[in-house]
Amino acid sequence: MYATLTGPAFAGRLATARGQAAVLAIFTATLFLSALLLFSVQPMFAKMVLPQLGGSPSVWAVSTCFFQAVLLLGYCYAHVLNRFVAPHVAPLVHLAVLAIAYLAMPIGLPVGASEPPADGAYLWLIGILAAGVGLPFFAVSANAPLLQAWFSRTGNAHANDPYFLYGASNLGSLLALLSYPVVIEPVLGLSEQSSVWTIGFVMLATAIAVSGVVMIALGREANTPAATVANAAAPLTLSQRARWVLFSAVPSGLLVAFTTHLSTDIAAAPFLWVVPLALFLLTFVLVFRETPVISHAILVRIQPLLISMTMLTLIGTAFDWWQSSLVAFSSFMVTTLVAHRALYEDRPAASHLTEFYLWMSLGGVIGGMFAAILAPQIFNATYEFPLLLTLGMLCRPGVFSDFGTDEKRKLGIAAVVAVSALGLGFAVKYLHSDQQAMVIGVYAIAAGTVFLIASGQYAKLQVLIIGALASVVMFLPSNLNRGEPSRSFFGVIRVLESENGDVRRFLHGTTSHGAQRLKDAHGNVIMPPVPATYYHPASPMAMAVNVARDASGKPSSQFRAGIIGLGVGSMACYSKAEEAWRFYEIDAAVVAVAADPKRFNFLSACRPNADIVLGDARLTVAKEQRASFDYLQIDAFSSDAVPTHLLTAEAVKLYLDKLTDNGVLAMHVSNRHLDLAPVAAAAALATPGTSVAIVNSQPKDVSIDSAPSIVVIVTKNPAVIAPVMPWQGARLQDTALVTPWTDDYSDIVSALWRVYGRKH
Repeated sequence: MYATLTGPAFAGRLATARGQAAVLAIFTATLFLSALLLFSVQPMFAKMVLPQLGGSPSVWAVSTCFFQAVLLLGYCYAHVLNRFVAPHVAPLVHLAVLAIAYLAMPIGLPVGASEPPADGAYLWLIGILAAGVGLPFFAVSANAPLLQAWFSRTGNAHANDPYFLYGASNLGSLLALLSYPVVIEPVLGLSEQSSVWTIGFVMLATAIAVSGVVMIALGREANTPAATVANAAAPLTLSQRARWVLFSAVPSGLLVAFTTHLSTDIAAAPFLWVVPLALFLLTFVLVFRETPVISHAILVRIQPLLISMTMLTLIGTAFDWWQSSLVAFSSFMVTTLVAHRALYEDRPAASHLTEFYLWMSLGGVIGGMFAAILAPQIFNATYEFPLLLTLGMLCRPGVFSDFGTDEKRKLGIAAVVAVSALGLGFAVKYLHSDQQAMVIGVYAIAAGTVFLIASGQYAKLQVLIIGALASVVMFLPSNLNRGEPSRSFFGVIRVLESENGDVRRFLHGTTSHGAQRLKDAHGNVIMPPVPATYYHPASPMAMAVNVARDASGKPSSQFRAGIIGLGVGSMACYSKAEEAWRFYEIDAAVVAVAADPKRFNFLSACRPNADIVLGDARLTVAKEQRASFDYLQIDAFSSDAVPTHLLTAEAVKLYLDKLTDNGVLAMHVSNRHLDLAPVAAAAALATPGTSVAIVNSQPKDVSIDSAPSIVVIVTKNPAVIAPVMPWQGARLQDTALVTPWTDDYSDIVSALWRVYGRKH
């Protein structure tokens, strides 16, 4: 049977026009399915591990870096298999690897996985990824270069330049990522997704076996290792390999940097993670072909203009979230398109195909590791984004060519302008003048130069000017470095003080998570401190504490409260000295800010020996005894990101289990982008016997002292909810309006649409 399939008669049929079309279809379909599986497993497994790490956006950044590293290993394996193993043996070796990977299925968290440590979350996550999904991902990751190399041996009309198949395979990746949030995630639970993926893996192994048979049949005369074929092509140079690394590292790092920015301010959920990655893959489809869909000349022309606009949004404060994100997204997309087109135009002969993808993958790992792991360690703010945009200018045509006489003269002029602009900016900074206005003025000088030379003829000059703008962003006062930022696995936090020193605010990302008015209108120090923003004395969370006290009927010495999400410690000032209050916080950097009386003194003044537990809320609260709390508050959002695992039916059931029969659960669900009140209410109603009220508090005088908030109040005793109903904005919710989220299911798209659908 095997001899028949690989014999001359079978090869003759495949060599006909119809047979060649069939061969192309087989390889295209196999690559498509492989890419579909490769990129659907990434959001699936990241979602599995999210609850273990507080829903942090860094989970996706580190996961992306891990997948890039395993992709590199897969490409190394493909290169070795292609160069040093005989073509008629290679399919058997690869099928054996796939069979071993099958033994690691179904994909899921390792049984008995330990709890993540308070420090070292990065290494813990990498270990979980390796144990849970590493082997199957490795086996599938090798297919793109391997199948293209096999196709190049078939003698097909397109075999001499098989790189177009890489763009075609990315259609499968694109479909997987775009369908995940709108089809897969809302319909299938994680366990079902894992089962479907396993079935797809078996189908892929079958398709690879067919592709291998076709390759052997059509290339049977090539019984020597592919290394002998490679020797016939022009040798590769070190500069070529270095360019491939650069052209792939920049867009890979930009992908992580832009995704971190996006997911920090909306939700740590696969929906938001997959969109930038899907568009990243789309760039391959658009430009990794003989004739790019989008003119490369146009992309090169607008790239410096878009990057300079992005630098302006990072410097100034006169831009809202959508404007800043749109400009940043445009810069990310155009720079990625320019870099990926540069890769395609610099591609080698087909005999060097697997080595090309190997260096390309190495660049992806370097860029991903820099943005996901190294940058958070060396930068206290997200400086990697402007830095990578600057490096993206190096991917433009002509940057590595020799200097012409005219370009040397222009370069000297541009250097003088850039250095003068930076010098003026630093002088302004240290003279303590009107920094913001002057920095924008300095920017205008450099940006004007970019516009003048944006013809695309002076690539080196543009790199220099964009570098000057990035220096302005990183070293002069800007949105990125205001408020002495500090950075951890869970994001960037900063403390800002008003110009007159009367108010101090705490920001996580771009969202305020607490504030303190230090002085009154007469300049007198306010003591004891008064909670502000969402926690003001008339807020639902403040009043819910009194409801819980009255419902418990206990003396103060027996009353116990749990606060999930420390913030600046505002809630501490609603405690009584003899009561037992415990705060749960996942980020040690937040604890450091709240415990520092030079920044905020809620804890030092109201709860000097605060009981603070570090770790993910669900893991730490689960260790508490049953019915141990009279009041439990859930307020653990980072920036506007939503740790979805804190709003699932299982999570709410856990909270209720830790409450006394008359206890009160308050879930703070205020969010600029997502309608979460119905989600929290549905999760609570999934537990029989609960009473739920949604309180939409809208103070008459909205200010730093009293901000609007939406809080879902849940009790197990209907009588306890009664005092809540007279509150302004309170309504009883006795039926679920949406499908409750579970640890297996969530639907971010609908929550997003309920907000923006109403607005538009």
